[in-house]
Amino acid sequence: MTNRSNLGRIAMILVPTIVLVAVLGAGGAQTDQNADVFSPLYQLYQYIQDYYYEPERITDDEALYGAMMGIVEQLEDPYSQFLDPEAYQRYENAIAGEYIGIGLKMSILDGVLTVIAPLASSPAEEADVLTGDQILAIDGRSTDGMSLAWAKACVLCEIGTEIVLTMRRDGGEIVDVGLVCESFNVPAVEWSFMDNNRIGYVRVYRFGSDTTRELNQALRALDLKSLDGLILDLRDNPGGRGLEAISVASCFVDDGFVVSTADQLRAPRKQYSFGNALPNLPLAVLINRGTASASEITAGAIRDRDMGILIGETSFGKGIYQRLFKFPDGSALKLTAGRWFTPEGHSVDGIGLEPDIAVEKDENAIEIAIQWLNEHAGLRMPIDLDAECPRAGTTTAP
Repeated sequence: MTNRSNLGRIAMILVPTIVLVAVLGAGGAQTDQNADVFSPLYQLYQYIQDYYYEPERITDDEALYGAMMGIVEQLEDPYSQFLDPEAYQRYENAIAGEYIGIGLKMSILDGVLTVIAPLASSPAEEADVLTGDQILAIDGRSTDGMSLAWAKACVLCEIGTEIVLTMRRDGGEIVDVGLVCESFNVPAVEWSFMDNNRIGYVRVYRFGSDTTRELNQALRALDLKSLDGLILDLRDNPGGRGLEAISVASCFVDDGFVVSTADQLRAPRKQYSFGNALPNLPLAVLINRGTASASEITAGAIRDRDMGILIGETSFGKGIYQRLFKFPDGSALKLTAGRWFTPEGHSVDGIGLEPDIAVEKDENAIEIAIQWLNEHAGLRMPIDLDAECPRAGTTTAP
């Protein structure tokens, strides 16, 4: 005999999954068909509750969140992710620079789990985990075919526990690295003087809600009017909030738009500089393979507006952005919603930003930046960077 109260509970639990399906189907699918299409999901959970020999193995929350995670994983998009309430809280903490873990930003590149960047002050950084390291196994479990969501789940840990990563480095060397889980904070901005106090140096580690505020504090402390040039270091910055990237770019781009976006729901939109009252010193922006997403928005805007030169390595190449949809239970959906383009209409997705001055592994990017700044001391941006460093062609917006 069917347990009606159990059916009611199942319906209540799985309704958010249908809401998620409706979100994914917006703009194309007819949402009034979703209930029929996904009715087997209700039936499946009912069978488990009624007939599985140990139904207590799965809780209602586990059933709900597992179904929602599975739907999103079918997109095969490493940047779209369902976050249960605990994962969403970790996400918000990370945006604020508060972490518990080993400190890795990862992605799937050419089918291989790869380190985008070790986070500053993290166990991964202290253990010399490098951008570009390929993670072949986590605690002995192969990552071949593993989704990014599951890989992230595998490196979740409690303080004091150890995770062993088997990694392949440039050149093919395979190493095992043990990382002990810790609580650590990643600062938004650090600054200092260089070259006899004639050059200002600003390192931006992440794009959180406090980044622009801390950047402005750093720029005031540096007293730009007394300097010959400025270094903005975005190396190993994996990104963060897009609005913060626009705000940071606005500190160096006086006017005009800094990025354009395109999605399936709206016509292409341009996001404009908020403006600033800062002196336009010669500016060198440092990038590398770990410079991704929001960092690339800022670097691309500065370069395309001729307000600074890019020095280092080709950046990561994440030219798509995500929107966040929150659910009443504290869970959330992070969904790739569109592409973004630099002011000149270039897409960096899968390509990256090419540096104007490339830095080899045995060279010091900061020393090269100081040399360029000294050569341009006394000038004010914008200057004709294309005349100095012609760029190769890149993909442009339609």
